[in-house]
Amino acid sequence: MRRSLWAKPAGAAVVAMLASFSSAFASEAGAAGATAGFSIAGIPLEFILFGATLLGVALFHHRTFTVAVTGLAAIIAYKFFVTGFHAGPGLEGLKDHMWHERIVLSNLFLLLLGFAVLSRHFEDSKAPEAMPRILPDNWLGGVALLGMVFVISSFLDNIAAALIGGVVARHVYKRVYIGYLAGIVAASNAGGSGSVVGDTTTTMMWIDGVSPLDVLHAYVAAGTAFLIFAIPLGIIQQIHSPIQKHREGDFKVDWTRVGVVGFILVSAVGANVYANLFQPHLLDLYPVIGLGVWAAILVAAIIRLPNLGVAFSSVKGTLFLLSLVTCASLMPVEKLPPASWETALTLGFVSAVFDNIPLTALALEQGGYDWGMLAYAVGFGGSMIWFGSSAGVAISNQYPEAKSAFRWLLHGWWVALAYVVGFFALLHTLGWQPHEPHKADRAAPTAIEQQH
Repeated sequence: MRRSLWAKPAGAAVVAMLASFSSAFASEAGAAGATAGFSIAGIPLEFILFGATLLGVALFHHRTFTVAVTGLAAIIAYKFFVTGFHAGPGLEGLKDHMWHERIVLSNLFLLLLGFAVLSRHFEDSKAPEAMPRILPDNWLGGVALLGMVFVISSFLDNIAAALIGGVVARHVYKRVYIGYLAGIVAASNAGGSGSVVGDTTTTMMWIDGVSPLDVLHAYVAAGTAFLIFAIPLGIIQQIHSPIQKHREGDFKVDWTRVGVVGFILVSAVGANVYANLFQPHLLDLYPVIGLGVWAAILVAAIIRLPNLGVAFSSVKGTLFLLSLVTCASLMPVEKLPPASWETALTLGFVSAVFDNIPLTALALEQGGYDWGMLAYAVGFGGSMIWFGSSAGVAISNQYPEAKSAFRWLLHGWWVALAYVVGFFALLHTLGWQPHEPHKADRAAPTAIEQQH
């Protein structure tokens, strides 16, 4: 009985966010593409099935993989027999759709497994055991650790930053509070929101022609949000389980293994930057970043063998995320409402339950957004629920107890508050600064005249 009571906030939150998505897009869903199917109160049945899947994930956190795969199978069956897919009906339509999504899915698969190996390299280096010597012995230590994750994520992938933060937290705290885990994910997503190499969504904007300077002001919102969630969560973590005191002595850090960690991270960033600048066509052919990570892992095995067992143990959690990403890609969201700050704010809440990669792709196709505001919204918004971002799924693989949407919301509600405060801090300091569609062949309707 108690569990069902705790589940109500999670269920209500998922339903509310699904409703905000449906109300924004349902009127546009049948405009193009597949055959019109069934709807309930004007909401296409695909949204209802996906909402039921997300609600099941929120309520049955010990069966998340089963729920996600079952939901994906139901959506595929409905589109196969009733509406058809974006690319066409039947088996050919499904094959074409999955081929279109192959790069995103394979990149996520390789990155999540690769960064699990990377985090074990970092843990085996004994460097995390030395962290209590450089972090303050009070609540400021928790805030400083979140700040470290924020900074790392600004120039590295947010998944790697979150995993490194999770490894360090395990060594400096005897027990890690779930709200603090939400803080680690939020710090990683906030840190990457203003950098075109810090998050998959901002990298997509860069690839599509958005200037890196046009997303930089996302840090106004991200910095404000960090202060809102990091300080209280650092204090609560200290109350929940105090940070370990400084210990004297030689910890014999394996600096070679630390160097391996750095080599893998640099390889990931280098592969991404090189492909973007010199071989952009490769990004449509191969999962460049994921392959770069695994190439570095194999090369580094010459001097330090990786623990591949952690990759195998992370497969199930990774396939869970890929199931949700695939579900999101099957939704009939052919068109977004006109670009405005209200739309951007809504997309932040939507990204907590829908994968932000297809949402970002739709926004880029439409054009006319304030790209910094959008980057913050779709990047940081995914922190509000553990499965809302790749960083959250990666952390939940390290800490299985985090796979509970109602506990995440109950203890990590500071993140949702921080999202709203950060968004309006940016809106009221720099205002809504929309850009004309950055590709000449785009003429989507915008709300540029709605400047505040």
